[in-house]
Amino acid sequence: MTPSRGFAAGLAAASVVVLASGTGLPISTTHTLGGAVLGVGLARGIGALNLSVIRTIFMSWIVTLPAGVILAIVFYYALRAALF
Repeated sequence: MTPSRGFAAGLAAASVVVLASGTGLPISTTHTLGGAVLGVGLARGIGALNLSVIRTIFMSWIVTLPAGVILAIVFYYALRAALF
């Protein structure tokens, strides 16, 4: 990635985060930056992307939601048992 493409990805991610924060939407900055980097890579064409890395990124995005739910449930019951 060239410095100009890195700047474009960072600027796009920062713009989305600021817009989402202004509207009160909860978003993941990591997911946003990952999407911005993929978008900059797509600007060069699909052949410029390493599809195995993209597959890994998408799988991590899919796993994040259920893992977050499970951890929230575990911490809720652990804190509830410890405090009450």
